[in-house]
Amino acid sequence: MSAASSAPAASAPATVLVTGATGYIAGWLVKYLLDAGHNVHATVRNPARATHLQKLADGSKGTLTLFKADLLTPGSFDEAMQGCSVVMHTASPFVLDGFTDAYEALVRPAVEGTRNVLEAVQRTESVKRVVLTSSAASVHGDNKEILHKAGGRFDESDWNTTSSVDHNPYQYSKVAAEREAWKMQKGQSRWDLVTINPVMVYGPSLTPASHSASIDTLVQMGDGRLRTGVPDLSFGVVDVREVARAHVLAAFTPAASGRYILYNKTLSMLKIAGILRTRFGGRYPFPRMQIPKFMVWLVGPLMGPVTRDFITRNVGYTVQFDNRHSQELGIRYRPVEETFGEHFQQILDDGLVKKRG
Repeated sequence: MSAASSAPAASAPATVLVTGATGYIAGWLVKYLLDAGHNVHATVRNPARATHLQKLADGSKGTLTLFKADLLTPGSFDEAMQGCSVVMHTASPFVLDGFTDAYEALVRPAVEGTRNVLEAVQRTESVKRVVLTSSAASVHGDNKEILHKAGGRFDESDWNTTSSVDHNPYQYSKVAAEREAWKMQKGQSRWDLVTINPVMVYGPSLTPASHSASIDTLVQMGDGRLRTGVPDLSFGVVDVREVARAHVLAAFTPAASGRYILYNKTLSMLKIAGILRTRFGGRYPFPRMQIPKFMVWLVGPLMGPVTRDFITRNVGYTVQFDNRHSQELGIRYRPVEETFGEHFQQILDDGLVKKRG
């Protein structure tokens, strides 16, 4: 029997390991697994900071057990993995600035962390399927690359070949980690691998003090730092709840295989601001205009962790993705207005932007 055909049935309770369980996507993933009655083994760096996960377990049909683990510690995941039939590896460094060595801050933890988790899988006979949280950053590097894509849409056959430690190091860490995972999977036949490759993820968080580029962008739109305008920067967006659902479907659908791009639609920063203005009115200083690319090129690097090379290759180019594979898996995408409305409301409720009116 192949690993794919021995994937656990969705109707039967399974024991599932979720790494990096305090993360943004992982919070919803843990909730869905518990609500479905599964037994969740959750690894965290600091169990004392995971009380919100315990609250998710209270009253659910499933059970939750917390384990302390670290991506760069060999053998760190062995205990948590015992008895698990599915491993969902979501843990990965998310650092966009404030580091001096991109390899040490991003690439090494992502690749070695993936290797450590999968080496534990190799030692755990009960594991039949691994679901890896990858990224659309593993599919492409810069928006400009869409000009050379036949059909004008990136799909699961595409790989990011342009990022490096020096250019888009976060994107490089994601593609390097995913390639390492596929390399290790192909070296054996007991367990199979499915990867989830979301575009920019938005939507409400179940995790306190969650940090992501998507949250930072909405905060800056709401608090006035972007009131003078935004770049002509477009990107794919998807709701965090669809991303979490895709992990569950990938784990318990025997025929699931390969990579799954999670993508709802492409929006510009100005379009997102318009969605927020429609929902919240004129109470907040959402931007109303785009800044010319030459001005972004001149002043952008002075205002944050962005290079002129990134601006040249991304501003003014619109990307599209093919999401048919995810729809075949069973994903149905909610309106983006719902995603952004609920996300910004949570930002207000959490006090990241002061409520007005």
